[in-house]
Amino acid sequence: MSNLETRPAERTCTAGDRPAGVELLTARDVPLGGPRAMNVRRTIPQRQRSLVGAWCFCDHYGPDGVSGSAGMQVPPHPHIGLQTVSWLFAGEILHRDSVGSLQTVRPGELNLMTAGVGISHSEESPAQGRPPVLHGVQLWTVLPEADRTSEPHFEHHGDLPVATPDGARVQVFMGELGVAGERLASPARTYTPIVGAQLDLPAGGRLTLETDPTFEHALLVDAGDATLEGETVPVAELGYVAPGRDRLVVTAGATPVRAVLVGGEPFTEDVVMWWNFVGRTHDDVARARADWMAQVADDGEDTPTRYSDGAADRRFGQVHGYASGPLRAPVLPDVRLRPRTRR
Repeated sequence: MSNLETRPAERTCTAGDRPAGVELLTARDVPLGGPRAMNVRRTIPQRQRSLVGAWCFCDHYGPDGVSGSAGMQVPPHPHIGLQTVSWLFAGEILHRDSVGSLQTVRPGELNLMTAGVGISHSEESPAQGRPPVLHGVQLWTVLPEADRTSEPHFEHHGDLPVATPDGARVQVFMGELGVAGERLASPARTYTPIVGAQLDLPAGGRLTLETDPTFEHALLVDAGDATLEGETVPVAELGYVAPGRDRLVVTAGATPVRAVLVGGEPFTEDVVMWWNFVGRTHDDVARARADWMAQVADDGEDTPTRYSDGAADRRFGQVHGYASGPLRAPVLPDVRLRPRTRR
């Protein structure tokens, strides 16, 4: 998914201080593609905390009715230096990218795109026969310095590990997690020690997760009356806990809970995040923007974009089959983007 803000804020990623208990991060509403498009609730990045492990972006959307609208429509756009992690609770999204992938993702399946040195992709609600509701999360992870200029590639995983302790359900889509003495490991490729999992608890349920004490973790609550380590985490908010715990307890109150757990070893490299680019310096981002706009034939704001000649052979390649042209990149700020060191 793209960050479609026309004036994206400079994000110099930092983890923030280490709270003793559960730190709550409140989402902000962001329209994707303008006032008539779907809205998302973004919990990271924000000034309070930009990273949880290598997780650097969390958009939570839906449930949105899409039977009478175009649903999700995100035209071709570029990425560098990150992985995109698409995870659905309901509905379908069709992914196309510049390495030739064409893949629908459904609930319980993972679409994972590694941008590396550069890739472009589109996402859309299928035109025919799509489910009436779209609901899920879009997550990004930062690639470490050793891998951020690797060759781009795409993975789809439709068979991910599940455990069902005491009426709860845990499905791990990234990394590893211990549940009831069992170690669940996703087959998806990761570049730093991380975890991502969906948690479903019945009303009154209690779930103990066996966690890596070197990890920091955060719980995004999608539905229900949830607590993390005894602290209430409201729906659409992110509850963060610092490293040092080898167990995390999630409970449900009077209503069933659905949540997403993310975590990982604290990411210590300086990161500059702007629009859809994750780099280390202003120059990384400026170069990526210039390379993308060299692939976009732009005749002005009032005219549709199209690919320039030879776009398929340039850094970000070309997405085939999407109904419209590629996105324009926003204008860079007038000041240099500055990396912010982890505090």
